[in-house]
Amino acid sequence: MTSPHRLITTRNEFHQALRDGFAEIASVGCREVWICDDDFADWPLNERAVVESLTQWAQSHRKLTVIARTFEEFPLRHARWVEWRRDWSHVVECRALEEAEAGEMPTLLLAPGVLTLRMFDMIHHRGILSHDPADAVQMRELVDVLSQRSIEAFPATQLGL
Repeated sequence: MTSPHRLITTRNEFHQALRDGFAEIASVGCREVWICDDDFADWPLNERAVVESLTQWAQSHRKLTVIARTFEEFPLRHARWVEWRRDWSHVVECRALEEAEAGEMPTLLLAPGVLTLRMFDMIHHRGILSHDPADAVQMRELVDVLSQRSIEAFPATQLGL
């Protein structure tokens, strides 16, 4: 039997855990996914494989909630994801927690019933990928609090003159 936990100790392991996590979510399916980070600067959201996994996952009755302190870097760092989001805006909600200080936001991928990826130290890339339902319950409570404190942000399309 494999362990329900996998330690993350490097940047490459963090990125691979995200790729694997998005692929697993696409394969297994789950109704909702939450991702949280200060600004997602160190996430591989611009990679074709990640966007393809999200496309497969988003096919029916799904919801992705993205909570960040700021979305300023998204258009530059994650252009492929931003384009994907325009097509899937009906399943993606972006929320900003502007009151948060830099480094205060958790770095988290949560797919209840499937997996939880939580980084404890982004400077040294230390975290854990878990398939333990208890971890998911604890992180769900955290994202609920963050969501309540946040506001809608980063519209899928920019209206203007």
